[in-house]
Amino acid sequence: MGFDLTLTHSFGSFDLDISLSGAAGVTVLFGPSGAGKTTVIRAMAGLLTPNQGHIKLAGQDVFCSQKKINIPTHKRGIGYVFQDARLLPHKSVAQNLTFNCSAPIDHDLMERLGIAHLLARRPHRLSGGEAQRVAFARALMHARHMLLLDEPLAALDAPRKAAILPYLDQLKSKSALPMLYVTHSVEELARLADQVIILDQGRVVQAGSVFDVLSEPSCIPYLGVHEAGSVLAGTIMQHGNGLSQLDTAIGPLEVPQLSGLPGEPVRIRLLARDIILAKQRPKEISARNILPVTIEHIAPGRGPGAAVTLRARDTKLLARITQRSRVELGLEPGLQIFAILKATSVSRGSVSY
Repeated sequence: MGFDLTLTHSFGSFDLDISLSGAAGVTVLFGPSGAGKTTVIRAMAGLLTPNQGHIKLAGQDVFCSQKKINIPTHKRGIGYVFQDARLLPHKSVAQNLTFNCSAPIDHDLMERLGIAHLLARRPHRLSGGEAQRVAFARALMHARHMLLLDEPLAALDAPRKAAILPYLDQLKSKSALPMLYVTHSVEELARLADQVIILDQGRVVQAGSVFDVLSEPSCIPYLGVHEAGSVLAGTIMQHGNGLSQLDTAIGPLEVPQLSGLPGEPVRIRLLARDIILAKQRPKEISARNILPVTIEHIAPGRGPGAAVTLRARDTKLLARITQRSRVELGLEPGLQIFAILKATSVSRGSVSY
């Protein structure tokens, strides 16, 4: 399964001109407000007819301006999750799930989403998090070819968002559906994305795996200097003394203890601002993670900072330092140095498993 699209569309002074493709897994559309993210997802769903282009789902045309094909929304095999749940207030949860859907209720899915006990309730008796989980279930029951998620957590407060993110982790790991996910949250992007596509003013400015895009200095203006960093995949090796030891592509790392079991996969986020650089391996230091790295590139920022691209084994990391530190240390591309990361710098909230 997968999707492929090329679209051209105009809204007054705004022009969208893009080509995207993706396979199973989560493709995140990211970028500033007005970049065209929701326009793309509405076109995929058939809620907007582009001026020109084509959209293919699972190898079949659902829209093609040249062939004059425009399959109606309800026949595209797409599930759509909006910012708000949009449940029918006069129907029960079970009736909402089966409305305009011929598929029977999947009770295993209801259990995974934690809503099996809610099927007889009306929407007004659901919490915001429960209602959104019902919306996810409804979308999945309609999604034969693809799942579209348009900022599905944006309307939730932090505790409700934290409660739903594990369900999205499960959905990602257990489903073969391609998912197109729109968000303004770097945390959601880092945790869920397989592929990232950054849009700006209706154009694709960066695309690639989440591991490559988040380590790219040119993406810092879109992510923000405080959110820029790297994402690493790893495996839990063992727990002890309040820490978890991970096996990652850059070597062993120690992080605050996780609830996963040894052998389970993890994904961690290393913020560029939390990485300290040293020309010599430090001694008698409290930091638990000291990594030999090579400087690949240094990109000056608009202010006093500079983004330093590091190579650790075959993996890129991103550090952010001041221009003054760069000059005083004499840092240049090709120099072999050490990256230092406190175990407590790796946020528990940035880890998924």
